[in-house]
Amino acid sequence: MHALPGSRGRRRTTARRRREEADPLSTSTKDAARPVTQARITEHVARLGEQHPPLSLGPVDRTVRDPRAVAARFGSVIDYMARVELEVERNVLELLLMLPGVGETDRHFYQDVWGPQEVQHGLILDQLQTDLGLAPAEPDVDGVSGRVKVLGALAHLAPVQDVVRLMYYLTGAATERSAVMAYNVLGDGLTEMGEDAIATTIIAPIKRQEPGHFAFYSMSARAMVAAGELAPWQLRLARFLRSRSFGLVGVNRPSQEADAGAMMVAMGLDADLERYARDISRVETELLWARDQGMRVPGYVLATLRDAVDAHRARTLPA
Repeated sequence: MHALPGSRGRRRTTARRRREEADPLSTSTKDAARPVTQARITEHVARLGEQHPPLSLGPVDRTVRDPRAVAARFGSVIDYMARVELEVERNVLELLLMLPGVGETDRHFYQDVWGPQEVQHGLILDQLQTDLGLAPAEPDVDGVSGRVKVLGALAHLAPVQDVVRLMYYLTGAATERSAVMAYNVLGDGLTEMGEDAIATTIIAPIKRQEPGHFAFYSMSARAMVAAGELAPWQLRLARFLRSRSFGLVGVNRPSQEADAGAMMVAMGLDADLERYARDISRVETELLWARDQGMRVPGYVLATLRDAVDAHRARTLPA
C-alpha cells in the first residue's frame, strides 16, 4: 500500500511532536546541549510558572456529543486521572515527610507550580465525568502510605537524605511520563470519537502542562547523578529501595490496583506492557541500571504493571 503524497512527512512531524511532548528536553538542540545544572532547573521551574498558569473551567467547552459512549470507553480513565490529580494535597504531605530539608527550587515547584496546576486538572476532569453521568472522584487527601512513612523516617538520617530525594525525582519522572502517555491516548481517542470540544479545550491544555513536570523530575535526577552527589553505596541503596518500594501512582490501597489495571486496559496499554514499562522507567533505567548491560526495563516495573492488569481482569471475571 503506497503512502499518500506528503503522508510520510506528516507521520514524521507527528512522531517528532510526540517525542517533544514526551520529553521537553529534546525540543531544542540548543537546550539539549546545555548541561543540566541547578540554575537551569530553577529557570525551568520559573518558566513553567510564568507560561503555564493553572487552568480554569471558564474557557472549557463542555459539549459532549455522546456521553454514554465516552463514559463506556474512557470513564475508568477519566475517573482515575481525576482522582490522582486531586490527591495532590496528600502528595504535598508526603513530600514534607520525604524531603525535610527541601531546597527552594523544589519547594517552589511543588507548592507554587505543580500543585496548583494538578489541582485544576483534577477539578476540570471531575466536572467532565459528572457531565458524563458518572459519580465524582473520591480522592484520598489525608492518608499517607506506609512506604512514604518509612522513606520519611529514613530521610531524617543525613546520609540517606540524598537517596530519598533521588527516589522522589524518579517517582515523579515515572508518574509524569505515565500522565503524558495517558493524555495522548485520551486526546486521540476522543478526537477519533468526534468529541472535539472536550479533546481540544480539556485534554489538550492539560496535556501541554504535563511534559514540563516530567522535565523537572528528569533534569533534577540527572543533575544529582551527574554532579556526583551520590556515592556508590548510595546508588546501590537507591537501587535496592526503588526495587522494593516501586508502586503505581494512585494505588494507595489494594482495591485500587485493579483500578490502575482498568485504566491501562481501556487505553490499550496492556497490549505491550514491556514497552509501556520501558517508557515510564527510562530515567531510572539510565541512572540506576545502566551498568546492567542488556536491561531494557527494571523487572519490578514490569511486574507491577502486570499485577495491576491481572487484578483488573480477575475483578471482571463472572462470580
